Amino acid sequence: MAGPEQSPQQQQVEEKAEHIDDAEMALQGINMLLNNGFKESDELFRRYRTQSPLMSFGASFVSFLNAMMTFEEEKMQTACDDLKTTEKLCESDSAGVIETIRNKIKKSMDSQRSGVVVVDRLQRQIIVADCQVYLAVLSFVKQELSAYIKGGWILRKAWKMYNKCHSDISQLQEACQRRSSGNQDSLTADNANHNAPVENGVTAEALDRLKGSVSFGYGLFHLCISMVPPHLLKIINLLGFPGDRLQGLSSLMYASESKDMKAPLATLALLWYHTVVLPFFALEGSDTHAGLLEAKAILQRKSVVYPNSSLFMFFKGRVQRLECHINSALACFHDALELASDQREIQHVCLYEIGWCSMIEMNFEDAYRAFERLKNESRWSQCYYAYLTGVCQGAAGDLEGSYRVFKDVQKLFKRKNNQIEQFAVKRAERLRKISPTRELCILGVIEVLYLWKALQNCSSSKLQIMNQVLQTLDDASCRGLKHLLLGAVHKCHGNLRDAVQSFQLAARDEYGRQINSYVQPYAVYELGCVLLAKPETVGRGKSLLLQAKEDFTGYDFENRLHVRIHSALASLKEVVPV
Repeated sequence: MAGPEQSPQQQQVEEKAEHIDDAEMALQGINMLLNNGFKESDELFRRYRTQSPLMSFGASFVSFLNAMMTFEEEKMQTACDDLKTTEKLCESDSAGVIETIRNKIKKSMDSQRSGVVVVDRLQRQIIVADCQVYLAVLSFVKQELSAYIKGGWILRKAWKMYNKCHSDISQLQEACQRRSSGNQDSLTADNANHNAPVENGVTAEALDRLKGSVSFGYGLFHLCISMVPPHLLKIINLLGFPGDRLQGLSSLMYASESKDMKAPLATLALLWYHTVVLPFFALEGSDTHAGLLEAKAILQRKSVVYPNSSLFMFFKGRVQRLECHINSALACFHDALELASDQREIQHVCLYEIGWCSMIEMNFEDAYRAFERLKNESRWSQCYYAYLTGVCQGAAGDLEGSYRVFKDVQKLFKRKNNQIEQFAVKRAERLRKISPTRELCILGVIEVLYLWKALQNCSSSKLQIMNQVLQTLDDASCRGLKHLLLGAVHKCHGNLRDAVQSFQLAARDEYGRQINSYVQPYAVYELGCVLLAKPETVGRGKSLLLQAKEDFTGYDFENRLHVRIHSALASLKEVVPV
């Protein structure tokens, strides 16, 4: 019996626990999570995690989601431990699993008993593969070469399991279709329904759910691999072929419309891809625009099921931000922040977006307050948040306050191999030594907007202000950075001629190369992207992309640029067949 502290939503699910199978309970647990019942969902999954592989997977997924929303080392390690626990449960004949199977088949006929065993075997294999994919994602987040290699090997193991499960399920579905076609005239009304037993006692409904289950991980797999730079694929000899982005999206769409517990997760994955990943890695705006249309359609379809979900409100804000409706985006993020009053992790991602939208609007005081709160509350990267706090505080005119914050950045530097923290420390140290000015702090804001591909979300009036500030800077040490950012601003304005001139000046800058090591390769990449837009200069543009990839090494955000170059070249192959 549910205790007095449990929510009505959780009580309703648990009161039905003895009358529904674990697949239905797991799906309701995930829906509970997405409707702001994070605590209740976590408690439900953990209460039954030893009784069923599906419930164990649900508990591990909640841990994984918390880790991915915060990137905190402690939560990432907890997620890894939980995923490995679920793997062990699925790979063993533990008492909990066997008891679950016995309860399900106790009163079944022999054929139905066989079907339950087949479904359980396939389900456990799919869950193990899913756990492998999540472990790989947690490795990729570290953005280190060794982590990429480790993650690649994990994905290879998962891919083999997906292939086997996909093949087995497809064969069972074919047998189902043959049986249905062959016996169509002789079937009675009772056994012609969707739940009629088929080959080995497996029902068509169970096969449909399993197909949705395997399609979720299969789709995520293809998306992840399609974004890994080719030189890293060669190092680990991963699979022998690149991931298929379109196949990944198609599989996730299939999974999102299924009755499996991962259907809502597939929906979140699609929203994440269209509103976070694609805008960050895409070459030009056409793919991003198509992705936003798809994201808006998904949000519209799911609005009835998740009317007040903080996560769906968050993604609605992402769409508004990418469409440059910054005030509407801020309203969505503030609403999501309020809806997630009991979920610190979602509050933090909302605060992060509020900070970024405020920077886009050049509302430096609001940005400073959001990042300062993250610096004080979040355990992910206080060093990074401190730097953003400092530049926004200085851009708002509080130079003494920003100087004090820059002094704290080094003290908060914990992850020595993390490129974002390395960047933040170097930038804060330089500003501390030369004493920050308001113009240099605004330069720092424009720089992070550029590196995180957020300049495209700025209005023309804000871009014009940025252009004016950049023009006034005359520090020789940041001349190359100034021209790179001017080129990016001109590009966003559509002034391609001025953009090319600025990128060329940045690419030729040797004086500031040691301070701003990434400027030259990024400038060459930007030049290549501009030239790719014209048929008569496609060849030159491709050469510049390859030059940016091969002629430079050891600079800030090198892996990030390689992923973007990979995306640009892949897009080129889709448009211009070789």
